[in-house]
Amino acid sequence: MSANNQLIDTHQHLWIISEREYSWLKPEFGVIYGDFGPNLIETELAPAGVTGTVMVQSADTYADTFYMLDVAAKYKFVKGVVGWVPLNRPAEASAALEVLVKNPIFKGVRNLIHNYPDPKWILQPEVLEGIGLLDSYNLVMDFVSVNSEHLSCLPVIAEKYPNLKIVIDHLSKPDIKNNVWEPWAKEMAQLAKYPNIYVKISGLNTVSAPNWSFKDWLPYIDHIVSVFGSNRTMLGGDWPVILLADDYQTVWKAQKDAISHFSPEQQEDVKYRTATKFYSL
Repeated sequence: MSANNQLIDTHQHLWIISEREYSWLKPEFGVIYGDFGPNLIETELAPAGVTGTVMVQSADTYADTFYMLDVAAKYKFVKGVVGWVPLNRPAEASAALEVLVKNPIFKGVRNLIHNYPDPKWILQPEVLEGIGLLDSYNLVMDFVSVNSEHLSCLPVIAEKYPNLKIVIDHLSKPDIKNNVWEPWAKEMAQLAKYPNIYVKISGLNTVSAPNWSFKDWLPYIDHIVSVFGSNRTMLGGDWPVILLADDYQTVWKAQKDAISHFSPEQQEDVKYRTATKFYSL
């Protein structure tokens, strides 16, 4: 396979709710309330052009993390795993990381901070100490944010740990459906000034109007690439959450269309080079 045929899906979930707890996942979520194992996504990858995926935690539990590592051992398409450790309990997190980093497929950590009551949870002293462990283990941090309060925490972390690579998931979920631009655009431009902050183009279909087209995303994607550069921008599928508003093939075609006006060099960055560098794939 020539290098430029690569396409890394940097944001893929799995959950088997009959085996493990995903407390946020409720029956009213409809189509995604069920078992989504690797067999369901494996057949979708090649038709979408995806050559490898990074699995990202969808529960703040060890059970979810070890399940992903188990899948990664059996399925070649998984190139990396972003798991969970309790960042607010640094001693326990340290013990957990000592075990997890023995597996080279384990690349980083995420906590579901957008579901926590305190939007500034991540700035507590013990959490910042926990984040320091990621830095010392050369792991990355996925940062899931859905509002300005979450984003306002990032400069503190980026300045305190300038060598820690952080990626903002889903462009921080801009309100594309209602064409909302500010304060999102200004906040992203500010965050782009920190060289250790990256961004994922992912999950945009679920924040778009029901009859969305990739053209709805262009102003947002163009802004991101102009302020972060293609070398800090990557693509993610957000399966199976994307099934709330379409299917894997449709979303990937749209994502490729949405970056097709960039130079070949920039497209290669966004399709696989940034992801490969960021996650050490």
